[in-house]
Amino acid sequence: MTIESLPGSSGYLGASERKLTYFSNSYVLGLTLVAGIGGLLFGYDTGVISGALLYIRDEFEVVNQSSFLQETIVSMALVGAIIGAAAGGWVNDVYGRKKATLLADVVFAIGSIVMAAAPDPYVLIFGRLLVGLGIGMASVTAPMYIAEASPTEIRGGLVSTNVLMITGGQFLSYLVNLAFTEVPGTWRWMLGVSGVPAAIQFSLMLFLPESPRWLYMKKEKSQAIVVLSKIYDPYRLEEEIDQLAAALEEERQRKNAVRYSDVFRSEEIRLAFLAGAGLQAFQQFTGINTVMYYSPTIVQMAGFSSNQLALLLSLVVALMNAAGTVVGIYLIDHFGRRKLALSSLCGVIVSLALLSAAFFLESSSSNGFYGWIAVLGLALYIAFFSPGMGPVPWTVNSEIYPHSYRGICGGMSATVNWVSNLIVAQSFLSIADAVGTGATFLILAGIAVLAFAFVALFVPETKGLTFEEVEQIWREKARSSGYGSEAFLVAGDLS
Repeated sequence: MTIESLPGSSGYLGASERKLTYFSNSYVLGLTLVAGIGGLLFGYDTGVISGALLYIRDEFEVVNQSSFLQETIVSMALVGAIIGAAAGGWVNDVYGRKKATLLADVVFAIGSIVMAAAPDPYVLIFGRLLVGLGIGMASVTAPMYIAEASPTEIRGGLVSTNVLMITGGQFLSYLVNLAFTEVPGTWRWMLGVSGVPAAIQFSLMLFLPESPRWLYMKKEKSQAIVVLSKIYDPYRLEEEIDQLAAALEEERQRKNAVRYSDVFRSEEIRLAFLAGAGLQAFQQFTGINTVMYYSPTIVQMAGFSSNQLALLLSLVVALMNAAGTVVGIYLIDHFGRRKLALSSLCGVIVSLALLSAAFFLESSSSNGFYGWIAVLGLALYIAFFSPGMGPVPWTVNSEIYPHSYRGICGGMSATVNWVSNLIVAQSFLSIADAVGTGATFLILAGIAVLAFAFVALFVPETKGLTFEEVEQIWREKARSSGYGSEAFLVAGDLS
């Protein structure tokens, strides 16, 4: 199916329109960067806890003696994120993207203060839970807000900017970790300063508009048009308003509000959710946050015992993650989401196999050479993962659902991501203790092979398509599989 074959297609600009680029509209870029601070919070927390954990173990002997307690300190933020993501979809649909962002910032800032002042590991764990609530809500909201304010042609790159902010936050966290290694109260500073980006985003977000699509669908048409007029030229503005008017008419014909159970009653939505949630799950089960959470620990496993050296090598890994995401921002709108994910997974499989081999060989030899091979494997893993499987799941999930399902499905798929993240983070060290680090990475490589097959079978290409054109893909897929389209018919699908 080509873009030209779809009704009302605006996937390609006519000759009379100028070509849009990532930097074409400073207003849109500004919205993207401010919304992306939510990604920065996400990335900073995932990165900072890996370094802080080294010093938390030094201060609290009970933590040092318990792998389970270490995993819980890391994973409690993920428990909070699961709750925050699940609730975040509803908050976004009812109160809007802007208010959801402000709420996430407040909760995150409170959590950072609790962590910094924690007198014992258990108060620290509560602070991690609060921070997780904020991160989970932000992980749903930021991609959605950016996607709904982005022109179709550059939507992938702009949504991927949120992932760049995640990786940039991880890199920043390692810089902060290094900066505070010799400061009294090391880990408290590392965790406490995470409230600063939340305060900055809260302040800036007060001056930004609500998502224009959300405003229009809530019948705040005049406000929506004011925002849209800053994004599109007059010719394109009329086309976007027409598309929104058609989407609003579908909403008007829907008799009942969308419920969570409705996601599984419509074949079209079920197929879309399968693709989106599957991508989110495989992003985690191929090991990315294992690498980011535990990279200092992995480096120490590879034979480097110094805390500072472990953090320094992890900083290099984080820098490569951010640099790879910059490459992904360009490729995702030129190469396409699906091809980028498949290429990325090929490299991930090879890198995880190399990591596995390095640890197998290192365990039977005292030669430090294999430790460096393990570090090289980590770096290659990031180099392959970050341009593709880093941004693609978040980008695809921001664009594959109809407006009425976008909040619910976005929240559900983000919840799948965080649940998968929790499972990996809570089990990695225990599995590595039980079967060995080499075998653990070999398991991850096997999962990456399954991820490749999943993307090849279930994930369509959405590059250059409008939201309405993506909906048409799922209608066609549902028809070709022999199922009905009752939910879309209720919503006004007269095709």
